[in-house]
Amino acid sequence: MKIICIGRNYSDHARELDNEVPSEPLFFLKPESSVLHKRHAFYIPEWTSDVHYEVELVVKILKRGKAVLEKFASRYYCEVGLGIDFTARDVQTELKQAGHPWEKAKAFDGSAVVSEKFIPLNELDKDIQDLRFSLLINNTEVQLGHTSDMIFSVNELIVYLSKYMTLKTGDLLFTGTPAGVGRVVAGDKITGFLEGVQMLSVNVK
Repeated sequence: MKIICIGRNYSDHARELDNEVPSEPLFFLKPESSVLHKRHAFYIPEWTSDVHYEVELVVKILKRGKAVLEKFASRYYCEVGLGIDFTARDVQTELKQAGHPWEKAKAFDGSAVVSEKFIPLNELDKDIQDLRFSLLINNTEVQLGHTSDMIFSVNELIVYLSKYMTLKTGDLLFTGTPAGVGRVVAGDKITGFLEGVQMLSVNVK
């Protein structure tokens, strides 16, 4: 199982970090070891002082696919969940300035929160590009996203990614985060909602 993350897929988020809006999908990978174990707290690593939350719609890949055509892309998923891409922003900034890869800031243990459940799209009775999701910290909403605001749709992402790598059953696609990212501190309680359904809850330590 691999975790494929899309960067800067919401214009407002790209701009809030002073990044250019991409002309094609920007992606990176997180290893399976980055997944935070269910019901475990997230511990801020000792080597960073600025970890940011990024809530994202997560799509579970249904079957193996390579060089997928757009007209068939919707056949490669049927369930959606929610995730958090924890990012060591101070480390990422240093790496970007040096022209180095981001993995140290993105792929560390526990940096990928995945909702315990995934909801079939037919139960939501909505198009995948018409979903609302949000993140709350200590019961205050800090991020609110709508998949219609994606620069690249889920189907477009599947087509693009499958040109470069084979998608496999169980792979997770983090589809990008909306604006509103910010720092977490010890003692925070994070909750995430998809179409009004609580999908995740994480304590920060």
